[in-house]
Parts: sequence; C-alpha cells; structure tokens
Amino acid sequence: MNKIVIENLNLQYADGTESLRDISLNIPANAISVLFGPAGGGKSSLLRCLNRLNDLTEVRAVSGRILLDGADILDPKTDVIALRRRVGMVFARPVTLPLTIRGNLTYGLELAGEKRKSRLDEAAEHGLKLAALWDEVRDRLDDPAIALSGGQQQRLCLARVLALQPEVILLDEPTSGLDPISTGKVEAALQELKKEYTIVLVPHSVQQAARTADFAAFFLQGELVEWASGKELFTHPKVKRTEDYIEGRFG
Repeated sequence: MNKIVIENLNLQYADGTESLRDISLNIPANAISVLFGPAGGGKSSLLRCLNRLNDLTEVRAVSGRILLDGADILDPKTDVIALRRRVGMVFARPVTLPLTIRGNLTYGLELAGEKRKSRLDEAAEHGLKLAALWDEVRDRLDDPAIALSGGQQQRLCLARVLALQPEVILLDEPTSGLDPISTGKVEAALQELKKEYTIVLVPHSVQQAARTADFAAFFLQGELVEWASGKELFTHPKVKRTEDYIEGRFG
C-alpha cells in the first residue's frame, strides 16, 4: 500500500534553478524508500516538499500533487503544523535544544498543550526505545542533551521526532557526520522502525543506499531517472546512467 503518491511534481526556486522536473513516485507504507544520486539532484528538495518545509525557502513555482493518504498536502488549505506532526524530519546535523535529554523529548508535546507528566514520561521513553537510545541514557534523562556524543545526539533527534508519534519519518543524510558504529546503530534502528512507520531516507553514500533500501529512486539534475526495489536497482539497474553512478563512473 502506498502512503505517499507524488504526481507530476515540479519545483523551481526564486533564482531560476529548476530543482525538480515532473516527478511521479509512489512511496510505500512500512518500508524504507531511499532517494539517492549526486549533489544537486533534487533529493533534499523533494524531501522538504513532503512536509512543506520548502514553504520556508525562496520558491518561485511548485506544481503537481503530493497525496498523503489520498489528501493533497500542497493544497493551500492544508494545516501545515498538523502535517509536520504527521511527517517528521531528521536533518544531517543533530540539533539538540538547550534543554535536558528529557526536555528535548517532551518539548514538542508540551508545545502542543500536553501537561500530564505520565504522558510526557511515556512519550519520552517510547521515543528513546524506538531510537535504540533508552538503555544508554535511562539514568541520565536530566543531564543536558549537549553532553551526549554526536551519535547519541543524532538518535536523540530521531527520538524527539518519534515522541510526537508521526506516520512518516524523513531523514536527510542523518549519519553523514557519524562514526561507523553510530551509523550502524541508526541504520539498525531504521530497520526496526519501518515496521511501524513509513521512512524516506536521503543516504550519505551509495553504499548506505544499497544497505538500507527496500525501494530506491535515483535522481540526477532534478530528474527521477529510475525507481525500483532496492535489490533490483542495485544489482540490475535498467538505465545506463544509474549503473554508471552506482559503479562510481561519475558523481
């Protein structure tokens, strides 16, 4: 079943840059869909379209449709705040709030009006367990979040998104600054999370794309070149440009 259906999406920035050209793509529920390709291909632009973060940038024109459970999120009537709770995002660099570990996890819920301590504690624990961080921080929830290692901070940012119980998780190169052990922990967490969530990942390397993808889309200069299951695309790509990129002949 498809959680997100993208139909004929075009995006042009105010400087005239055409970031996305006629993108049509189905994103299945309960799977990791990977968007990969060289820098400037439109991957991050597409990711930001999925929760309307592009509203905050200089966009000249956007057209097409993005259907989330059948409803077009590009409709001007869309409640964008509600959308961003349903579609959470984790960025390349961990951005912790100047609060405790617990405070980072409960901040979003408190902002939404939740005051019950039991509910806040439950959400914090839930998010940390899903992000595979609970066992490492359960006895230090009142320590400053900044005291965590880089890998732990990135998983805390993932836990913070999960505490809001979204339906879709967007990740833009979430392990680009992490060591191999921390990267492995994040990737392992994602494999567990896809049982409950729809995940869209922009990986930091072709190798990570191949390791994690249930489905994969290759982007080049704003064009969707090829889309297939991860296994098929990384072993038997149908398009020469995809094969050349995977084999390291350019990019």
